[in-house]
Amino acid sequence: MDNLDRARELKEAKQAGQEALNCLNRAAESLKSAGNWGIVDMLGGGLISTFVKHSKMNDAEALVQQARSALKRFQKELTDVENVEDFHIETGDFLAFADYFFDGIIADWLMQSRINDARAQVENARQKVMYIMRQLNEIPL
Repeated sequence: MDNLDRARELKEAKQAGQEALNCLNRAAESLKSAGNWGIVDMLGGGLISTFVKHSKMNDAEALVQQARSALKRFQKELTDVENVEDFHIETGDFLAFADYFFDGIIADWLMQSRINDARAQVENARQKVMYIMRQLNEIPL
């Protein structure tokens, strides 16, 4: 691979990494909001806070899907430069169902736990992307 090809590949990897990081940042913000609404819900917020929390979770899930796609593209772009581990963030449909129909502290606590798990996974992915981006920035052309 000549320097021109290497520079092009590096540029593409950096662009894909930045897009993945942007998606992860948006997902993290959305999960934080869902978590805040989850706390309100656990403190007795009622049906409205349950609805808002689930709306925020749906937003977060869509943003996580975008982040997954961006990370797959980043991983593909890195094949010539570096490898990135796969990661998965999933929310359970049963917990959403249980939260609406059994609006109790146990279901609220389980959903809050899932939100916190997803936040931790997004943060872990963000840290990995930032680490790889630092490595990419140190590669001489």
